[in-house]
Amino acid sequence: MAIEKTLILIKPDGISRKLSGLAIDRLDNAGFEMIGAKVVAVTNDLAHKHYSELKDEPFFESLMKFIQGEFHATYKKKVLALVYQGENVIKEVRKTVGATNPEEADPTTIRGSFGRVSTKGYYENVVHASGNAKDAEKEIALWFKTEELLD
Repeated sequence: MAIEKTLILIKPDGISRKLSGLAIDRLDNAGFEMIGAKVVAVTNDLAHKHYSELKDEPFFESLMKFIQGEFHATYKKKVLALVYQGENVIKEVRKTVGATNPEEADPTTIRGSFGRVSTKGYYENVVHASGNAKDAEKEIALWFKTEELLD
């Protein structure tokens, strides 16, 4: 099996709740190799490029506000961007992260352990993880320069 790379973002809700270390611990203990990490200020342009395939969804504007930290004012516009690599890493990271809806996520996953549905009706699911190889390639290129990855 070939070595793959995947992007994980610890979103503003995860940062504001001080869950970055716990999320990284889960990813590291699952056996993945971190090859890139940085705190990124999420601009409107970056948010739109990252979630471009969802632009026609009714929740798109809320998603833009969420990823830019509009709902977590203290940590506005900050995410922790990570790149991990390994065999079958995209699928395995998705298992470690869990279902998008925290209420449907296995309780042993990052989202199942730390995610929640806010009283305002949006998911605080702590992390984003690339869904497939095509998305991973696009997303890593958006968030990282090649020379920032140590593979």
